[in-house]
Amino acid sequence: MEDQVLLVKDFRKVYGDFVAVDGVNFEVQRGEIFGLLGPNGAGKTSTLECLEGLRQPDGGTLDILGVNPAREPHKLRNLIGVQLQSSGLPATMTAREAMRFFCAYHGVAPRDDLLERLGLQGKQDAQFQGLSTGQQRRLSLALAVAHKPPVIILDEPTAGLDVSSRAELHALMQELRDEGLTIILATHDMAEAEKMTDRVAILLKGKIVATGSPTELTATGAGFTKVSVRTERAVLMDNHTAFPAVSQRIIREEYVIYWSIDPGPTVAAILAHLSAQDDKLIDLRVERPSLEERFLELTTG
Repeated sequence: MEDQVLLVKDFRKVYGDFVAVDGVNFEVQRGEIFGLLGPNGAGKTSTLECLEGLRQPDGGTLDILGVNPAREPHKLRNLIGVQLQSSGLPATMTAREAMRFFCAYHGVAPRDDLLERLGLQGKQDAQFQGLSTGQQRRLSLALAVAHKPPVIILDEPTAGLDVSSRAELHALMQELRDEGLTIILATHDMAEAEKMTDRVAILLKGKIVATGSPTELTATGAGFTKVSVRTERAVLMDNHTAFPAVSQRIIREEYVIYWSIDPGPTVAAILAHLSAQDDKLIDLRVERPSLEERFLELTTG
């Protein structure tokens, strides 16, 4: 396919007797943000490390723009940019020195503008060991994208970031996608994946259990809609009236939450009940299941 940037076919990775990844298949198109999701031990890191050329696969095919990561590392280095969960930068290297070093390696001019863009203004001459965790992660991201690679691999990029820095990072990711770059995003933040990704693959015990857009995945779950209700007198808290189409009822803080297969009749019955009980509605929310809820359904069911 002309727009296919990355192909993983029948990929397998084994450590001794432990099969970390077992027959994984997916492809990523140009200009996509593709999420790789899964609980700890699902095989995400092994998959990423093999795509980055850091480990040898034990079976299958890995291809990034026609390059085999394991066999052609010299061709791979300018095709990808990688932000790892932990950086290997020397403790005494400054942010400016790191940028100049990485840009020289890739044969491009230093991108000091990225340091400012990612909130590191005033920190260019600070040593890596003196940066906060969030600042270290922002520096790692700046280094990953400085040479404008066509494929960027981000492993938990927003971990340790404050709200403002997270928003800036998300804006940068969207800009890069709009410029035609392809992003592989590994994250435990389901809200981030739901907001940012075009498609995701969910890994469990070394196998892919679901692939699709966040909307597609949430639509193919159990089909329940979440109806959250908060009232003035909280009559629903101790009330176990069987409202139509409800499969489950839980209480979370000041809300009573109903899982409904058909929210129309459910909401109508709840409102009628509140009126009959002379209770005043404060908040009513009708929401489709989130990606996090679908993720938990797939990985803990």
